[in-house]
Amino acid sequence: MYQPVAAGRIDCVSNDTVALPAEPLAPAELAAWRGLLRAHAELIRALDTELTQAHGLPLSSYEVLLFLADSPEGRMRMSDLAQSVLLSRSGLTRLADRLEKDGLIRRQACSTDQRGLFAVITDQGRQVFEDARRTHIVGVRERFVSRLSEDEQRTLAQVWQRLLS
Repeated sequence: MYQPVAAGRIDCVSNDTVALPAEPLAPAELAAWRGLLRAHAELIRALDTELTQAHGLPLSSYEVLLFLADSPEGRMRMSDLAQSVLLSRSGLTRLADRLEKDGLIRRQACSTDQRGLFAVITDQGRQVFEDARRTHIVGVRERFVSRLSEDEQRTLAQVWQRLLS
């Protein structure tokens, strides 16, 4: 719930949290935030372009194949896969339609839940994924990992863990 406070500011108040002031971000805060957004956007754009040009496989499709290839039996429930690749269920359904049409995945009914479906990686999907994985790993190392010292990599890993917990 939002409620007005001193000087016309609006603070967010809930039953379990303390209201934070809506002050503008300080220059260092803004630089850190915008830097994260820009770095993410540029890295994703470059990696997506590289995978699409080399393998005809957009990064979002690669991520679906990655999760399926790394999962037990090469399959995941569609709802779990949608959460893993950060897509809505409808977004994953459209992507799965394309991947199925290309022969990279197939869908399988869930025997314990009539409404549930599994996405299953095909042999062709595994081959495309393995070819694309090499390209992706080289791209990640070239554009990201190689630009950071081992200490910086560990620090970032700790920061991401703290932000996601």
